Amino acid sequence: MRKRIIMAFITALFLTSILVACGQETSTDSSGAADSDAEQTSVEIGMLKLTSSAPLFIAIEKGFFEEEGIDAQVSWFEAAQPIAVATAGGDVNVGATGITASLYNMVAGGEELVIVADKGREQQGYSSSALLVHSDSDIESVEDLKDKKIGITQTGSTFHYMAGRLLEEHGLTSADVELVPVNSIPGLMETLQSKQVDAVLLNEPNITRVLDEGYGKVIKQVGDVIDYQTSGIFFSKAFAEDTDTATKFLKVYAKATQYYYDAVLTKENGEIVPGENYDEVIEIIAAYTDQEPAIIERGLPYMDRDGQLLASDIQTQIDWYAKEDLLATPIDAEEIVNTDLLDQALKELE
Repeated sequence: MRKRIIMAFITALFLTSILVACGQETSTDSSGAADSDAEQTSVEIGMLKLTSSAPLFIAIEKGFFEEEGIDAQVSWFEAAQPIAVATAGGDVNVGATGITASLYNMVAGGEELVIVADKGREQQGYSSSALLVHSDSDIESVEDLKDKKIGITQTGSTFHYMAGRLLEEHGLTSADVELVPVNSIPGLMETLQSKQVDAVLLNEPNITRVLDEGYGKVIKQVGDVIDYQTSGIFFSKAFAEDTDTATKFLKVYAKATQYYYDAVLTKENGEIVPGENYDEVIEIIAAYTDQEPAIIERGLPYMDRDGQLLASDIQTQIDWYAKEDLLATPIDAEEIVNTDLLDQALKELE
């Protein structure tokens, strides 16, 4: 009897040990999973469903962020200015949108954010934005626009800037024309078609749509006249100061811009030719922007292969907006540009 009791005790002890071991193993696995989750740093990105966000779409879809321990969380916006506001306020860590007078005025007013990388620019030899007139217009050059009406989206917008710079490069000023804000790109197309204005600024694929429909013609490609940093990647002050995570983010971004460039912007004999991953990149962009691939192919914006910002152009823009009384207080580009983080990221990618 005593022997049976001892054996039962030993058996119970043995089973208890197994259960404890299992519990410890489960705890270890759970802890390991938690540790793994902890290694993924959450980064909130504010952006628009535009083709110029292609590198970010690629980075998400291809798992580039996960490879660097980043959990990319996307906040979708409907307009550019709210993204800049959200970035400066810390509601998102990263903003991806156009560079406008409103952005510079925010900085002049004490808001803090930095532009760290390219997200689209006007570049000679690449079709992105252009000045168009009605197909039966007798206007043949920018010089012919004196005393005419030019449609733009909004005062202080990238379209306003492009119109002003084009005029100046051809011996005119904004005072020589009437700039007509119509608030939207569809509005620009409608006012051109109905001849309410003499010319409009448009971007791709809208340029091609107008040409296909036969009611407009291009008189000047913006990139053939000026190099212009139209949009960028912004960091909030706090995120930029977290140099480890900020650099990892830009490693991902540079890898994605290289993937994008090699797929859709490579040239041979002066002509763009599809790269190895062309179809894949077009499909990714189409999926994220809710557009047909054929439309995407018409409007692929130029970006620097490494995502490098055309930093010198930022001061050019600031000075122009100040001259046009669109900037309350002039600022120094050094207050808003940080290229050191991307430089470090590119070194680590080598």
